[in-house]
Amino acid sequence: MRIRRFRTGDEAALFRVYFTAIHEVACRDYAPEQIDAWAPANLDPDLWAERVRRIDPFVAESGGEIVGYADVQRNGYIDHFFVSGTHARQGIGTLLMNRLHRQARELRLATLTSDVSRTAEPFFARHGFRVVERRFPVVRGVTIPNALMSRQLEYAGRRPETAP
Repeated sequence: MRIRRFRTGDEAALFRVYFTAIHEVACRDYAPEQIDAWAPANLDPDLWAERVRRIDPFVAESGGEIVGYADVQRNGYIDHFFVSGTHARQGIGTLLMNRLHRQARELRLATLTSDVSRTAEPFFARHGFRVVERRFPVVRGVTIPNALMSRQLEYAGRRPETAP
């Protein structure tokens, strides 16, 4: 297993990870119409490619196959965090979260935040995040509940409230 930076050409594989994570795992916590609105099979590939290039994620590979990806932005926001539905519960999410924490240290971030699905909430909680607010965003005309979660960080003896 290795974690690396996104490379141009990864876009289609990242879409497969995103799609299977939602259609094969999150489907336990959301209705079919919510799943289809969240991750439609006919999502515009150019828009998708632009989105993943913009977030510049870390990519998890196993045996040369992309099996997960996650990003952390300069403001501490985790926009995407997905593990392939065929590779769930194999420690890939923890490896990605650890990499995001290393990046957060490098960026000297005081807080990480993310809008987290019902499915991912227990995972994020195990990694020190807490629910700040329940949200009900509408995607393609369908409400898909999630939670804003946050984690205060403390690195090298610095207290979170004193971070730059």
